[in-house]
Amino acid sequence: MAEVAHAPSALERNWWLRAPAVLVAPRAVFASLRDDSDEAFDGRGEALTALSGIAGIAFVLATPVARSLLNDSSFSVALIPVWAFIGGVVYAIATYWIGGGLLFGAARRLGGLGSYRRARQLVALSGAPVALSLLAVWPLRIAIYGQDLFRTGGNDWGPGDRIFGGLVYASFAWAALLLLIGVRTVHGWTWARSLATVALAGSIPALIVIATTL
Repeated sequence: MAEVAHAPSALERNWWLRAPAVLVAPRAVFASLRDDSDEAFDGRGEALTALSGIAGIAFVLATPVARSLLNDSSFSVALIPVWAFIGGVVYAIATYWIGGGLLFGAARRLGGLGSYRRARQLVALSGAPVALSLLAVWPLRIAIYGQDLFRTGGNDWGPGDRIFGGLVYASFAWAALLLLIGVRTVHGWTWARSLATVALAGSIPALIVIATTL
């Protein structure tokens, strides 16, 4: 007998709508993460995995590596989406597992009782602004500047591109703010304790970035 395809539950369908709502009603959405039962965790898994993957693609497109891909004559334009997808997936996996682990460890150091898997989903949900930039900023940016975005010395440098770049960086700052709100909401902590948790979780990646740029 042929296997019956998995039908999404009402909770899974609900999370496809609830996850983007974190952009406008973050406290209400983050409060949903307090339910750490297996059913609740599985119900939001697909939506948050997709959100994390989209954010990953947006992140790798914003890296200096992306801005010089076409400097190599052997790298074709057709490979850019493939590169962005693979790089985005790698970044999403690293952020989900490693970033979630760092947040979990920091929260535990400050007295948090939440689980590692909840910390992972908190990190994924906080990436919604970065995912939004892929859908709202990058299509327009690419439509205006085209291939010049992916090579140095093109006509993409100037006030217009700096505005687009500012919007992308603003999405990262927004994501960091959502992470702070999420930690505070899920744990019921003060702003100071929540900020200390986020700062402690981000200290190791920050040190790595500083060390690699010196």
